[in-house]
Order: sequence, then structure tokens, then C-alpha cells
Amino acid sequence: MAESSMKDISLRIRSIKSTKQITKAMELVASSKLSKAKERIEKSRLFHTIVYNAMDDIIANNEEMSSPYLFRKDIKKSCYIVIAGDRGLAGGYNSNVFRFSTEQIGNKNINILPIGKRAVEFYRRQNYEIVTDEYSIIENLNIGSCHEIGNLLTDCYLKEEIDELYVIYTKFLSTLTQQPEIIKLLPLDHSITENQDIGKNSNRENILFEPSSGVVFNSIVPSYISGMLWSAVSESLASEFGARRTAMESASKNAQEMIDDLSLKYNRARQGSITQEITEIIAGSGL
Repeated sequence: MAESSMKDISLRIRSIKSTKQITKAMELVASSKLSKAKERIEKSRLFHTIVYNAMDDIIANNEEMSSPYLFRKDIKKSCYIVIAGDRGLAGGYNSNVFRFSTEQIGNKNINILPIGKRAVEFYRRQNYEIVTDEYSIIENLNIGSCHEIGNLLTDCYLKEEIDELYVIYTKFLSTLTQQPEIIKLLPLDHSITENQDIGKNSNRENILFEPSSGVVFNSIVPSYISGMLWSAVSESLASEFGARRTAMESASKNAQEMIDDLSLKYNRARQGSITQEITEIIAGSGL
């Protein structure tokens, strides 16, 4: 009976050790990718700030400027870019994004542009109207992909196929902390000044735009959308890697605790088996 128990415990220990090897490997991979993603965040934030300041200058110095991107009276249809991960095993990262997006969307008439495999799968199951599922692998996205998305959605906005545009992503605060956020991208009447963590440019005097501020502004908007999206993608990737590293680190720790506990039980069962054998030998010898 003891031998059967020892065999079961030994098999469980072997299985958990195998699982721990996987979780440890995933933790190391996530750590490596996280360091690169954090570097990309710094670069994207710099680009983001420069484009923002250019647009902020134009608006501040041209209060009477007319642009289709600045105001839309009737909001009939909204578009949400929702960024999630390509895979699971990242704690509550994906579920937090979907919970937050559901709260923000409410009962609006919307369509969705999902980024990330999990986002595509989730919104297909929810039967939302999907603009395109071409960008289903977030790790494959680059700045060129973001420009494609920016041009696609600004064209939809100008054709009045959508009346406002939002991006929902996860902001990277630290390896242990990631926070879902939403930014309004279009129209730009108040959304620029409402965006957080963007540098302010106070040098707004004596700025001359050629051929005109309106032309410059309209030409910058797609780049602004692309830059904002690139920044959101970079933040989300770093958040996913941070969440996965934390989850796998916790899983590896729990696996080790289970191994230690089972090893103790195995040793106790082995000790009991040895004691029983000695007792049987003594009893058989007639001592």
C-alpha cells in the first residue's frame, strides 16, 4: 500500500517538475521580451509627444480653423480599436482589457478593429461588426502597420462611415502593474487636451504654417493617429510581457512549493515503509 502511495507521489512530483520547467522558460522569455518592449515604449513616447505638440500648436494658434477632424455634431457610429494579447498565461491581462472595453462601449452603435489574436477571437464570439481582422498578431505589428490602420480609419471618418474613434489599450506602469485605458482619437475638438501623459509645448507664438495651418493640420492627423496607435501597441506589448512574467514567476513558485510538499510526503511514506519492513523482519525472526 505504501509502495503504491510512493509511486503516485513520485509521478506527481515528476509531472510538476516538468510543468515548472515550462513556466520557468516562459518567465525567462517574457523577461527578455519585456526589456526590449520597454525600450520601444521610450521611443514611441518621444514620437508621440512631438506629433502631439505640432497639432497642439496649430489648434492653439488657429482658433477659427476649419477641419473635418475637429468637430462632428451627430455621433451615429463609433469605432473602437481594442488591443489585447496574442496568447494567454498572462494572469488577468486579457480579461481586464475586455471587461474595461465592455464598460466603455455600453450600448453604443459600434464596430471594432481588434488587434491581437485574443481580441479577434473575443469579438468574433460576441458577434461585433469587425472592421478588419488583418492585424490579429500584435507582435507582428510595426510602425508601417499602424500607418495603414491610421489611413484606413481616417478615410472611414472622412467618408462618415464612423463618427468617432477610440483606442483601448493597457498602459505599462511597472512589471507588476498594468492599467487599461481609453483615448479618444477622433474628432479632435477636445480630445487632444484630454489625453494624459503627453508633453505640453508652451512655445506657441509667431508660428507660420505653409501653405496654411488647415492643410498642415489635415495632413498631420493620419500620422497623429498612427503615432498614438503605435504608442498604444508598444504599451500593450510591454504590459502583456510584464503580466506574463509575473504570472509565470508565481506559477513557478507555486510549483516549487508543491514539489517540496510532495517530497516531504514521499519521504514520510518511504520512512513508514522502511519502518514497516524492519518491524516485519523483527517479528519474523522471533526476537
